[in-house]
Amino acid sequence: MTLSAPPLSVSTLTPRLLLGPGPSPVSDRVLRALARPTLGHLDPQFLALLDDVSRRLREVFGTANEMTFAVSGTGSAGMQAALANVLERGDTAIIGIHGYFGVRMADMARRLGAEVVEVHGKWGGVLESEQLVEAHRANPHAKVLSVVHAETSTGAQQPLDEVGAHLSGTDTLFLVDAVTSLGGVPVRVDDRNIDVCYSATQKCLGAPPGLAPITFSARAVDRVRARATPVSSWYLDITLLWKYLGVEHVYHHTASSNLFYALHEALTEIEEEGLSARHDRHLEVGSLLQRELASRGFGSFTDPASRLPQLTAARLPEGREEGPLRAALLEVHGIEVGGGLGPAKGVVWRIGLMGHGARKESVERLLEAVDALGVGEP
Repeated sequence: MTLSAPPLSVSTLTPRLLLGPGPSPVSDRVLRALARPTLGHLDPQFLALLDDVSRRLREVFGTANEMTFAVSGTGSAGMQAALANVLERGDTAIIGIHGYFGVRMADMARRLGAEVVEVHGKWGGVLESEQLVEAHRANPHAKVLSVVHAETSTGAQQPLDEVGAHLSGTDTLFLVDAVTSLGGVPVRVDDRNIDVCYSATQKCLGAPPGLAPITFSARAVDRVRARATPVSSWYLDITLLWKYLGVEHVYHHTASSNLFYALHEALTEIEEEGLSARHDRHLEVGSLLQRELASRGFGSFTDPASRLPQLTAARLPEGREEGPLRAALLEVHGIEVGGGLGPAKGVVWRIGLMGHGARKESVERLLEAVDALGVGEP
């Protein structure tokens, strides 16, 4: 006879301090918004909320792009929407790879039938802008050049300005993954001539997972509308999504009003704090953590010249096993940090200080736990 497990209630789950690579902590204010009564997906109040979310997202992305909205899905859905709309079978896509999510982007582009030209950099470092420019000069017919701005697997921040300036006078679209950067460091879509940029709500924006903000430039929209074949994903076809999430509000799918409540409240918090001040907060708190970890014998997996403030890939001191200590951090102290991916697996802790979690109190609580577990060097 098999014994059944006792009934589980969410009220018995233990709260955690989320200091991993995402999701990040959500403020009580955002949680209260999330819990408001559900509205229908075509309710006039909800449609007005969608319009205001798009307006606020334009401010955070740093763009005047009309086609700016949030996809119902996680950051990976944002990646799929970005690539599936601008690539057709047989197109060439130049993909910069300096971590796990560049690898995912290349895999996704191949599944869409694209010919992928990979440009590789060292994990923990960034791609030299000249590498990407040279790859484009060798493949001027490429439809897309894609990079990850904030590589979540390594904690490295990819430079964008030179590549964006180079591509602006070409027919190649500049596509940027800003999943871990939006709201934490400047993205500046228009200033950097970015044509397609997507993110996720659960990182520096400070909302729960489930939506993927995305923006398309006018020339990217023209490319989509000029396709010879339909977008391979009906659900993520932006010409259909925009009819619902944009000005027409024609039914497409049942969007979650509750997730949009939460995103709207998180964007309101950003507006009240000020985007520049929010960037400064992430920089100040992230730098504090990195200094304190260094004083305890932790090393940096990331090239110090390219380190993100909001995501730290820290090598543990010699002789410390990251897996058991990370498990103890969660079980004993209720703090979640992430392990490494790819070449960083078993080597690093990935520590996120994002959104509502980017606070001095988060650093203090983590350091107290690190010291109590004897992770650092005396």
